Amino acid sequence: MDKPAGKLARILNRLEELHKRLNAPWPSDPYEMIVWTNCGYPASEAKCTRGFAALKEEIGLNPEQILKAPKDKLARILRDSTMIPQLGAERLKEIARMVRKDYGGDLRAAIRGPLLEARKILKRFPVIGDPGADKILLFSKTAPLLAVPSNCIEVPLRLGFGEEDKTYAKSYRSIQQALAADLPETFAARQRAYLLLKRHGQEICKRSKPLCERCPLTADCTYFQKQKAGSAPAIEPVRKERAKTRRL
Repeated sequence: MDKPAGKLARILNRLEELHKRLNAPWPSDPYEMIVWTNCGYPASEAKCTRGFAALKEEIGLNPEQILKAPKDKLARILRDSTMIPQLGAERLKEIARMVRKDYGGDLRAAIRGPLLEARKILKRFPVIGDPGADKILLFSKTAPLLAVPSNCIEVPLRLGFGEEDKTYAKSYRSIQQALAADLPETFAARQRAYLLLKRHGQEICKRSKPLCERCPLTADCTYFQKQKAGSAPAIEPVRKERAKTRRL
């Protein structure tokens, strides 16, 4: 049997063959990442990117620009990317106020301290939970944490990394620890893993109906092997918990 590190390396290489080399669609600045995340609802890469681009073009991204903009104009800009434009506008105002008032306009500097404090700061912002905070710290190159895509945690679970728990938070931490143990503690390695696992969950290893017939990972997939034997693991508890949290 392969060592876990060998298995994970092989999985990521196969995913890269399938999905090609991926680049993050979100900005690398921590403040702008939070704005990007709040520009789409329900959040998706397409919606967040569309709303963020419209905001950048019509208003600008600086906290001062967002604070000066009329709320109705912000809502109009977000109408094609959010289900509740007025709520999106309020959240953008809140984000801008917090960054200007509490962090002197420089969120990046504020999160350069201890990780626990950095996570605490980031989780003060709308819709940002532990997974979102870890993602921001990783992709802003603040700390090379092993972030796990918040809406695709079934992918590593099915592959045998981590233990499923009835609570989303415990499942997330278990997966995070399992993957982190087998990946170099570098930004490049952990960003690559995040992007590949996320894309695989979006296109092949879907939450409710994984397309196993199209997946190149079945030989390494615990879920698939158990499914063949008639004992596939359940994933319903994780899905229910995530639906309640609504934080990324």
